[in-house]
Amino acid sequence: QVQLVESGGGSVQAGGSLKLSCATYGTYDMGWFHMAWFRQAPGKAREGVAVIYADGRTTYYADSVKGRFTISADNAKNTLYLQMNILKPEDTAMYYCAAAPINPGLGVGQPLSEDKYKFWGQGTQVTVSS
Repeated sequence: QVQLVESGGGSVQAGGSLKLSCATYGTYDMGWFHMAWFRQAPGKAREGVAVIYADGRTTYYADSVKGRFTISADNAKNTLYLQMNILKPEDTAMYYCAAAPINPGLGVGQPLSEDKYKFWGQGTQVTVSS
């Protein structure tokens, strides 16, 4: 029903910036979903980075990226973004875009729990060198 395609990853030095994009395709446009970014470093579990709710205004960030990363959405273009500034080597990971339908929504508790997201992209690699 929904396809997610990430882009914008690459290699950057510590302190640099990157902007990731996630284009959505399918029967429903992005306004029907809460959209999030997750990441997975080698040998580590996947972790939630940021989410933007379907209202386009409410956001939530993991503590590790708060103040450095900004999530945004352009519903007219059906595209999700993640602006990443002051990048650190520990930000190195595969970054995934994910979508949670507004019904049933994200419920209570942690909005960045993987099991709340139904659709996933293939990922884009971000590598930060020191």
